[in-house]
Amino acid sequence: MKFSCFTIGFLISHMVASAALAAELPPFFSTSGLDGWKTEKFSGQTHYQIVTAGDQKVLAAHTQHAASGLGWEGEINLSETPWLHWCWRVSNTYSSIDERSKAGDDYPARVYAVARTGRLPWQVQALNYVWASEQPKGADWPNAFTSRAHLLALQSGNTKLNQWVAESRHLTQDFQRYFDNPNPRVIALALMSDSDNAGGEAKAWYSDLILSATADHSGCPTDDPDYLGEE
Repeated sequence: MKFSCFTIGFLISHMVASAALAAELPPFFSTSGLDGWKTEKFSGQTHYQIVTAGDQKVLAAHTQHAASGLGWEGEINLSETPWLHWCWRVSNTYSSIDERSKAGDDYPARVYAVARTGRLPWQVQALNYVWASEQPKGADWPNAFTSRAHLLALQSGNTKLNQWVAESRHLTQDFQRYFDNPNPRVIALALMSDSDNAGGEAKAWYSDLILSATADHSGCPTDDPDYLGEE
């Protein structure tokens, strides 16, 4: 089972159904480490660890034939903070995969926003922002496993390997565009680096996921991050 596939509703049932929603803003990796983030394992274990990039703490991920993710639960007030900002970088992409297929549903880096659409745990919609290997930058497509997830390639290929890249998305506009949902109830954010289908290996780094009222990005780390320690 995978974070981005037919288990997306199952994920939310684990994260949200059994407890009250958390605070409205996700905790920062730079100040809180992994506190407030829950691990969801699907196939093997992607290793996540807080490392240093200059004077800033960031999240490092190492996937090798594995798929597990980190998720945070909290009902976001999109009328006040509709923008999601982050920075990411990857060590490599995967070659010769069809990302529109079930066998090719692997990405060195991805970030999710999940909206609840009903009372049942599986009644959700998931926007999946990915660093694609083969699909071109700007492409979007439905997940191969479920119509409840839609993928958007914000970056693609090897042009920006080992570089910090800034991303900003207006969540309300994206849910309107890709799900025809003008008033999404976003109740979770998540991220994952996975390689269980492609059978590869990759490293990725993520800065804080920041919710904001404006499109202004606060900027990315300026230094290279440390690699992960011994697993």
